[in-house]
Amino acid sequence: MLNDPKKRILAEGANACMLDIDFGTYPFVTSSNTSVGSVCTGLGVPPQVIETQIGIMKAYTTRVGGGPFPTELENETGQRLQTVGGEFGATTGRMRRCGWLDLNVVKFSHKLNGYDSINMTKLDVLSGIPKL
Repeated sequence: MLNDPKKRILAEGANACMLDIDFGTYPFVTSSNTSVGSVCTGLGVPPQVIETQIGIMKAYTTRVGGGPFPTELENETGQRLQTVGGEFGATTGRMRRCGWLDLNVVKFSHKLNGYDSINMTKLDVLSGIPKL
């Protein structure tokens, strides 16, 4: 049972909120919902049993394919983030577009999902960049 206090379930989203079909940068979105709310609609989990929402974010921003990207780095720094960060699309193998962290997107994602905490990944990829 989902409300059994002895059981814990971890649901992981596969895309960033800006790719969400309802709240993302349409038409440059995926075909599904990627927010915390999709746990309820997609997995059938009742909202009242969700205890914790943890946001996961990279220390920089990436995107596969088209769409708006105000902080995109179309230079050596962007190429360095791609290479050092291993930024290739999981399905297509395409290089992800890379840019500086967009805190407006982080704020929007938090408003949409109501995170209890946020974990930052790939901070080490920025090592060696002289000016951040």
